[in-house]
Amino acid sequence: MDSPEVTFTLAYLVFAVCFVFTPNEFHSAGLTVQNLLSGWLGSEDAAFVPYHLRRTAATLLCHSLLPLGYYVGMCFAASEEWLSAPGRAPEARSLFLLLALALPAAACALICHWARDRWARHPLARTLALYALPQSGWQAVAASINTEFRRIDKFATGAAGARVVVTDTWVMKVTTYRVHVAQQQDVHLTVTGSRQHELSPDSSLPVQFLTIRVASAHPYVKAFDIRLNSTEYGELCEKLHAPIRSAADVVIRQSLGDLFLETFASLVEVNPAYTVPSSQELEACIGCMQARANVKLVKTCQEAGVGECQQCYCRPMWCLTCLGKWFASRQDQQRPETWLASRVPCPTCRARFCILDVCAVR
Repeated sequence: MDSPEVTFTLAYLVFAVCFVFTPNEFHSAGLTVQNLLSGWLGSEDAAFVPYHLRRTAATLLCHSLLPLGYYVGMCFAASEEWLSAPGRAPEARSLFLLLALALPAAACALICHWARDRWARHPLARTLALYALPQSGWQAVAASINTEFRRIDKFATGAAGARVVVTDTWVMKVTTYRVHVAQQQDVHLTVTGSRQHELSPDSSLPVQFLTIRVASAHPYVKAFDIRLNSTEYGELCEKLHAPIRSAADVVIRQSLGDLFLETFASLVEVNPAYTVPSSQELEACIGCMQARANVKLVKTCQEAGVGECQQCYCRPMWCLTCLGKWFASRQDQQRPETWLASRVPCPTCRARFCILDVCAVR
């Protein structure tokens, strides 16, 4: 391990793997192709398609230079052996140098081919051309995607090497070397698999990842898979126009919040109901302004003046869903086992209540 060749090889191997797969630490340090070449790439938000045309080309070229970077680095780490004339170098080292030179040369040739006719031969441009009208070109489709990507209501999730973006018209998957695109009206989506992880990097709770197959009805558009957290499945369904089919052996877990709302509603159903006086008219929920207020806080868990719960004198102002979301938002997200037994303040008057005090309005 004291050999400079071995030390440099291990260090460069770690760097190369991290540079290609870019963990969070490299993103934070700015050691990514997108950050190093940001001046040339431009802004993704301003021009999504031109940005990724340049990004995929730049990424391919930068990654193809990694073997040559290793060879040059070894010339400094072990200069006596690696700076010898190529004719006297071992055959394996000569072959490696040839490969290290051939990879960027091939990448440059491919990028030059893509860039001809204003990037018309790039795989992304060729896919967009399949959706172009006869009187227009792929640039018109690209302009439509650029416009929709700038909207704040798009669905976007995933890491940099496997992002999923869904706009009003398009389903896209952004990978390291390619951007998959399919039009919503032509796609069939199927949940083909799921994977359960007991630990998540973001929390101590189990997490489920779903694999969804996106197959286009267009014969020349290749199908692709997207992967996302099951907690984002509901948001994805809201953005899609077509339903998502599920394989028979795949069970989609709901998010912790959705599970709690179901339990919250079932417990409220068995609580005593509250009868609204005939002179009182129910108004819209002040939380969502869509549903009608249908719950009232009445202390029923214990006698008046006993325990931590307090009597709430507010009129019915909230719907069951909004009050359940308020109850869940006041909990310790790392200790879901304590949610049902906890007490929270009324969102209006701050009187403390528990689930037993939530009464459906009749």
